[in-house]
Amino acid sequence: MKTALITGSAGFIGYHLSARLLAAGWQVIGLDCLSPYYDVSLKEHRHAMLAESPGFIPVIGKLEDPGLQMELFQQHKPDAVVHLAAQAGVRHSIDAPRDYLEANLIGVFELLEAARAHPPKHLLMASTSSAYGANTKMPFDERQQADHQMSFYAATKKANESMAHSYAHLYGLPVTMFRFFTVYGPWGRPDMALFKFTKAMLNGQPIDVYNHGKMSRDFTYIDDLVAGITGLIDTVPGSTPVSEQDSLSPVAPFRVVNIGASKPTPLMEYIAALEDALGIEAQKNMMEMQAGDVPATWAETGLLTQLTGYQPQVNVTQGVARFAAWYRDYYSA
Repeated sequence: MKTALITGSAGFIGYHLSARLLAAGWQVIGLDCLSPYYDVSLKEHRHAMLAESPGFIPVIGKLEDPGLQMELFQQHKPDAVVHLAAQAGVRHSIDAPRDYLEANLIGVFELLEAARAHPPKHLLMASTSSAYGANTKMPFDERQQADHQMSFYAATKKANESMAHSYAHLYGLPVTMFRFFTVYGPWGRPDMALFKFTKAMLNGQPIDVYNHGKMSRDFTYIDDLVAGITGLIDTVPGSTPVSEQDSLSPVAPFRVVNIGASKPTPLMEYIAALEDALGIEAQKNMMEMQAGDVPATWAETGLLTQLTGYQPQVNVTQGVARFAAWYRDYYSA
């Protein structure tokens, strides 16, 4: 039985990835601190469902707790480590930057030290499309220079990439960083737009639409994202690029990979899909762009396809309808 250590296992993405690996016969060590950043009961419910599998071992603790990750690596000797835990949220990072310093920088230092001492076959770490920052050339390509992050959250995730690259170079630690593009779906995060929109619309309240709706996102359905991650687990960076498109480092077993739908959707179309799914016309409160936000994202996913055969399967209309159905079912129970 293969063993995976997944940080952030009670989170949106961590829950879905853990469930996928458990179903495939893996043992999963799930580390999560059940942060109160959003509804803790939602996180507890996710963990409880995972705990129905005998292969799941939950661990409650913070990334930055000294020695915790070292102990987990030493005890379980994971074959693969997927680091998803982080203090998330662009807007929250404006108000509470220290939360990001502790979880996203100190916590990742603890992770890298544990991996150096007890190397897994592959360390996979979550970054973000926000790392592209002020870049305007689209679609975003992994080989683009990305130096102008527009939020402290994005800055910490870009720093994680640099930190991990240094460990890959110095200690031969195989690392894949993946940059996510606006992930959505059932069991999603309450601080994300789709969750907020759905709650407001069902309560007869207006929704806040930033930049007067003149925004687009490469919305990525959770099942497609998890398929991308699982495909990468056995795709360990080596020393030979797979093509000219490869972002493989010239001095380390390290690469950056986009995971997205590779199809930007205008925000107003996204809202229209939700209106159709709920059968409710949204009251729209048009607002200015928020600080730290970007007007558009669009992933170039050719490298991921070359490495894993990845092809997204769920379009926005289908994905939003599935989320709406889950939301109604979960909150009516």
